[in-house]
Amino acid sequence: MSALVEIRGLTRHFDLGRNQIVHAVDDVSLDIAPREIVGLVGESGSGKSTLGKTMLGLHDKTAGEVVYKGETLPQRYAAADFQRYARAMQMIFQDPYSSLNPRMTVGEIVAEGLRLHTDLASHDIRDRVSEWLERVGLNAGHTSRYPHEFSGGQRQRIGIARALIMEPEFVVCDEPISALDVSVQAQVVNLLGELKESLGLTMLFIAHDLSMVRYISDRMAVMYLGSLIELGPANRVFFHPKHPYTEMLVGSNPEPDPATERNRPPTAIRGEIPSPVNVGAGCRFANRCPKVMDVCRGETPELRVVEDEGNAERIVACHLY
Repeated sequence: MSALVEIRGLTRHFDLGRNQIVHAVDDVSLDIAPREIVGLVGESGSGKSTLGKTMLGLHDKTAGEVVYKGETLPQRYAAADFQRYARAMQMIFQDPYSSLNPRMTVGEIVAEGLRLHTDLASHDIRDRVSEWLERVGLNAGHTSRYPHEFSGGQRQRIGIARALIMEPEFVVCDEPISALDVSVQAQVVNLLGELKESLGLTMLFIAHDLSMVRYISDRMAVMYLGSLIELGPANRVFFHPKHPYTEMLVGSNPEPDPATERNRPPTAIRGEIPSPVNVGAGCRFANRCPKVMDVCRGETPELRVVEDEGNAERIVACHLY
C-alpha cells in the first residue's frame, strides 16, 4: 500500500546566532500509510512536536521534504499554502487551556475553519458545529459558552472537534492527553480511536505515555535528540524493544500492576537529555547508554532493518545491530 504521507530526510534547525545551531529535527524519514496511526514517543526535548509542526508547515523545513499523496509540500508555507492544505491536514494541539481563544465562544472556535476554508452557508455551519460537538461527547446547546466554562477534558474535545470538522485525511495529535487527568486521558484516546475508525483518519500521535501510544497506535516510532532511533509494530516495540534507549524508556513507563512493578528490574534513564545545540558525531545516546561501546562515541549509527519475530518490520539505529 502506498503511503499517504512520506517524510524524507526532514530536518529543522534553529539558528541562535554566534555559530550556535539547535538540531531540533535531524534527517528523519518515515512513511505513514492511509488509515494508519503512528505513535511518536521520546522524552521532552527529543523533537517530537517540532517534527509534527514542520510536517504541517508550522515550521519551515531546513532540509528534506514532506510528500502528501504524491505531492511534495512547500519548504516554506505561504498564506495560500495554509489555505490549500487546511482541509487535508490538521493538528490537535497539546494544551487545551492555551490553544482555544478565550474571547471566542465554543461555536465560533469550532466553526472557524469552515468559515475560512469553505463556502457553506451560516445555517449549514451551525448544523455542522452542533453535529460535531455531539460527536465528541459534548452538548450541542453549549455553542454560546466560552472555553473557561469547561473542564480540561472538555476543552480538548473542543479542540478535536475544531480540527476534525474540516474532515481532514491526516491529523497530527501533538500530545493531546499530556495536560489531562489520567481518567480523562483514556476517554480522549478512546474517542480518537473511534473517530479514526469512523472517518478513516491517518494520524501521527505524539505522546509521553507509552502505554497509551501502544494502545492506540499501529506502529511506534522513537525519537531521541532530534533523530529517529527505532520504528516497528507498536506491541513489538513496547514489549520487545531493540534500542537501549527504547528499552529504558519502556522500563521507566508507569506500570499499572504494583506486583509487576516490584519484580521488574530498574531501568530508569539516568541523567538529562543533552543539549541539542551543535550536536557532534557519534550516537546521541552514548553518554547515557549502559551498553555504550567505543564505536558509539565517534560514529553515528544508521537506521537499518533488523530481524524480528513474525517478519515484523523493525528499524533500529544502534551499533549493537
